[in-house]
Amino acid sequence: MELAVVGAGHVGAVCASCFAAIGHRVRALDVDERRIALLQAGQAPFVEPGIEELLQRGQARGLLSFHTDPVEALTEAELIFLCVNTENGPDDSVNLTAVESAVHTAARLARDGAVLVNRSTAPVGTAQYVRSLIEELRGSSVRVAVNPEFLAEGTAVRDFLEPDRILVGAWDGQSVALLAEAYAAIVERRLPSDLRPVIIDGQQRSGNVPFVVTDPASAELAKYAANSLLAVKISFINEIAGIAEEVGADITKVALGVGLDRRIGPHFLRAGIGWGGSCFPKDIVALQGIAETRGLTARILRAANDVNTEQRLWTIRRLQSYFKTLFGRRVGLLGLSFKPTTDDLRNAPALEIASHLVQANVHVRAFDPVVKEVPPGFEDKIVLSPDPISLARGADALVLVTEWPEFAHLDLARLREVMRTPLLLDGRNLFDPEEVRAAGFVYVGVGRARGVAELEPRILSEEPSQSQEALTSARHGT
Repeated sequence: MELAVVGAGHVGAVCASCFAAIGHRVRALDVDERRIALLQAGQAPFVEPGIEELLQRGQARGLLSFHTDPVEALTEAELIFLCVNTENGPDDSVNLTAVESAVHTAARLARDGAVLVNRSTAPVGTAQYVRSLIEELRGSSVRVAVNPEFLAEGTAVRDFLEPDRILVGAWDGQSVALLAEAYAAIVERRLPSDLRPVIIDGQQRSGNVPFVVTDPASAELAKYAANSLLAVKISFINEIAGIAEEVGADITKVALGVGLDRRIGPHFLRAGIGWGGSCFPKDIVALQGIAETRGLTARILRAANDVNTEQRLWTIRRLQSYFKTLFGRRVGLLGLSFKPTTDDLRNAPALEIASHLVQANVHVRAFDPVVKEVPPGFEDKIVLSPDPISLARGADALVLVTEWPEFAHLDLARLREVMRTPLLLDGRNLFDPEEVRAAGFVYVGVGRARGVAELEPRILSEEPSQSQEALTSARHGT
């Protein structure tokens, strides 16, 4: 098929490269010339396992191309997928400016019979609005459908090629038929054999992928509901983790006991320092707004957000319980990205934690395997370290913020040797507490029984140097 993708960001680039990988001719369009130049060179402007292999493969086979000229990208497409940003505005309402711009361009250039398919997360009613715009600008020769994406950063390629379901919202059978044709190889699990190494686990599941057809409004709401439910589930287990800490229970064992119930399942029951990223925060707020503007209460959604905000303070509270003062302390953050296998810093817990620490006059350093520069506004708050040993040298505490797999294999004994005080806060419960303690650390996990008494007395009594020379050297990581 001839397909077009408008928007070559994370979702758009994955969508385009995966459709090309299963044999379609795909042209991707974006206004960002630098991004398009990188993609044309087979380089992804973001970290995503498997994406660059697919970019290079698709372009080498002549099935994938990237454009800044909408005439080149759109005029031959049977399906035009909108994958543009829909960020929340200052009032938390969803900004549809990019969607409107894409619709105007598509209405001008799309061929008769084409289907404009919105994959951008947008409020319920957006498809109807897009439909009215198309009819006003073009008539009814271009149809509209909804096809929400359920891609998680870090596993987006696998999620596209091996999805749990494909959801389509449409008003007419012809649009459904075209989308069914586009996804046929995925639905029937007829992926090319050389794609299997790209699907992270290397294996395809048996049976067809559910292809769910509904009305556009239901498809739009399902996207928000899915992300919000996952966020609620994380906030729930974090609230239980707080109880576990007070009653002497271990949240990892609690979660195991709960998650084995097939009605609940084990996924998203891992306690930590809260969710972040570009999807959960904006989607749960947007759904809350959709409810409240219609006079409905959204108490569960609001509570999930409140719990997540509170969870970001876990690091500060734990440090304050172990040290008489935080002034002048040195704290190293293991990880900056909001989750492993991505370089995305949007709504990353690490940045909020760093801000709180700096307000408490703590000197913050950080190491992340892929993040090599801090975002604007954090240049004076976070000093990047080149490796974990440099991060730990002279530190009063290490905080595991992002559960990068390589952190599970750190030389803990060596880290302990170079630290001033051996406190490790495991914000993702990545480590085995006994292994950490055996290396000489005081270990504190989220929702795991703790006690100030286990900390060596000398740590509580040891005060950080507060001389100007010490503060200056700490700020510069020396």
